[in-house]
Amino acid sequence: MDANSLKAFLTIVDQESFSEAAELLHLTQPAISKRLAALENQLGTKLIDRSNRQVRLTDAGARLLPHARRILDEVHNARQALSDREGAVSGPLSVIASHHIGLHHLPAWLRRLNRDYPEVSLELQFMDSEGAFGRMRKRTAELAFVTLSESMDQAFEVYVRWEDAMAFVVSPEHPLASLEKPGLEDLSRFDALLPEAGTATYRTISRLFLDAGLPLKIQMPTNYLETIKMMASVGLGWSVLPVSMVDDSLTVLSVPHSVSRILGGVGLKGRSLSPQARALLDIASELQ
Repeated sequence: MDANSLKAFLTIVDQESFSEAAELLHLTQPAISKRLAALENQLGTKLIDRSNRQVRLTDAGARLLPHARRILDEVHNARQALSDREGAVSGPLSVIASHHIGLHHLPAWLRRLNRDYPEVSLELQFMDSEGAFGRMRKRTAELAFVTLSESMDQAFEVYVRWEDAMAFVVSPEHPLASLEKPGLEDLSRFDALLPEAGTATYRTISRLFLDAGLPLKIQMPTNYLETIKMMASVGLGWSVLPVSMVDDSLTVLSVPHSVSRILGGVGLKGRSLSPQARALLDIASELQ
């Protein structure tokens, strides 16, 4: 099977559009359709159902999909093995970062990367951790710096990790700020400002309240921690934020429960890292 035809097939599936896949691969739409048709002719079966103007995998296409990804991963690994012999840290590096890591950790790493390896060309995307894992599965980035969780897909390999201590916080004017040692029961009477359900932070806090048999009053969930900080600082509710974000606009509550999360840098198992990706991981490990 031709690697270019497999790449066309995967890109159509991932983009769910012939036109967007063609644009991404810098091809015309007839050219990408021709590559898919050549693959289907070679395999003797339709891989994508083009009816109703939607891109849907046929049963054969669904069976081919994981094999196609592995084949292209091995092509990538072979090219990487050959280029590694040159020893140069240069070329493109595609990275995804959560918004928090992008604001509070990434700047120092990129400053060092740019200083030590000026020939690295960075392609940077910001999104929540859950979205980052989805993009990584589609091979749209080489590394992702995200919040890790116990339910993380086994397809990912963690290259660097660190603990991010968190604290229960409110505005200094919030009623909870006047309590010497507020407990979960006290917090349950007020609105909580937390990331959306499904995030590692939400699951941790939700589990605490569930185990205590207490309600959790969620107010305006959002995954932007800076937005949550702003809402907490003006008294809209209590929250749980990284200690690194706490300043004079917030009061730390002496809740008798320690909370933290694990942040880390991940890649896909079975897919070799470029020298520039390894350089960035080394910098991240050193500066944590």
